[in-house]
Amino acid sequence: MTTLPSFLRPVDSPQDSGIREPCINATFYHKSLDAAAHALWWPSSGDDPSTILLFIPGNPGLIEFYVPFLTSVHEKSQGRLAVLAHAHLGHSPTIPDGDVFKDTSTIGLTTQVQSAIEAVDTVSSSFPRSKIAIAAHSMGCWVTCQVLKARPDAVATVFWLFPTITNIVDTPNGRSLWWLFRPPLSQAISAMSIVTRVLPDRLLSALFPDWPLPQLRVLRTLLNSPSAIQACLTLANDEMNTIKDLDITLLQKYRHRIHLYFAQTDDWVGKNRETILRAFHADPDSVKIVYGQQDIPHAFCINHGEHLAEQCSEWLQQGGFI
Repeated sequence: MTTLPSFLRPVDSPQDSGIREPCINATFYHKSLDAAAHALWWPSSGDDPSTILLFIPGNPGLIEFYVPFLTSVHEKSQGRLAVLAHAHLGHSPTIPDGDVFKDTSTIGLTTQVQSAIEAVDTVSSSFPRSKIAIAAHSMGCWVTCQVLKARPDAVATVFWLFPTITNIVDTPNGRSLWWLFRPPLSQAISAMSIVTRVLPDRLLSALFPDWPLPQLRVLRTLLNSPSAIQACLTLANDEMNTIKDLDITLLQKYRHRIHLYFAQTDDWVGKNRETILRAFHADPDSVKIVYGQQDIPHAFCINHGEHLAEQCSEWLQQGGFI
């Protein structure tokens, strides 16, 4: 077994989790929060990687959904890249102390941003000669904005996949779903999740016929955990209330480090795509922008991880990170 960095604690992978060598299942303990986050580590071929890719997920923040994507990114680097996936606190029912927060209604954006900044600080101090690249999905891109603002000297480049970094409540999905995330309905939804435990696997497969079996198993672990569902809904409600005005100053200041990937149609981004692009209007060539194929959805990690891995690998190569 490859040695883990000192800031990670190894844990056994759940049966049929899809986590295989060289990916190592672990937890990342946050001193400032007295809580553990689920983490996955793909080591580089050497002890001191030139670049470490930190991945911040969307919501739900279960990093098992992203294993095929991140494994492909790691393989394409041919051992030159180490990858650290860091889950959102409270979203991972399969790890020891994953339900450490007794009141999951307190786990909002502020906590997730704090944990992400601490992850960057820890990686920086543990690998002082390595560059840090951050890849993020959906609202994880907004979290990355805050990390970039707090630790600009530590982050070499960022890859924002399907970014929801502005006015998320004014998107097609935000307008239709916001009410589901608000208490007390969110508490009722999480409490009722116990009903899903009796759903047979064949019914779950029928409801999501295009999902691979490993992704269905991850979904099952979420549905079987009222506390994780509550944490996801609480975070979503916080997103609706907090992710509003676009930080144009930040985007313009760090435009040379930013890479954007947009879906052709994305109901979690909607017209905000044009708002984001206008931030770079004066210097459009300074930022790398890709528009995905028509069939690649916002939830790319279910079936389209390979395509996004190719794009991230291309960005890493172009930037001289691998």
